[in-house]
Amino acid sequence: MDFFYTSNSTQNTLYFAKQLASRLQKKDVIILTGELGSGKTKFVEGILSYFGLENYISSPTYTIVNEYDAPNFPIFHFDVYRLQDVSEFYEIGGEEYFETGLSIVEWGEVIKEALPKEYIQICFEKNDNDDNVRTLKISTFGERFSNYFDWGF
Repeated sequence: MDFFYTSNSTQNTLYFAKQLASRLQKKDVIILTGELGSGKTKFVEGILSYFGLENYISSPTYTIVNEYDAPNFPIFHFDVYRLQDVSEFYEIGGEEYFETGLSIVEWGEVIKEALPKEYIQICFEKNDNDDNVRTLKISTFGERFSNYFDWGF
């Protein structure tokens, strides 16, 4: 199922991320795609802020994954941009993270074949006419997320 959300500002993106975060659970996987500077890391900041972790965010570009201790489960923030292919993800035991916490993966298209059957994918697109506007295309795979987006955004 696909949904679309238009963000008119950084604050709007943070708000949307917090609303989604209120529904997220252990073993949920979110894939973020979009060009550099389209808002993926800002979106992660919004999710982390819902869990009181906004002061701890850093981009995992060089470490591949950052781990955060949220109140009910760990949160794993991946940036797989620098991986050559999915085999490098398997080498770090990446798929095991999916079973132990909430996983958010920037540039997730790189590891598509390693993804579980159920996940959320959010594609960020910049607006050519307004640098502040982003269109988020949200696609859900699997029944697990059927009510995650029924809050009328």
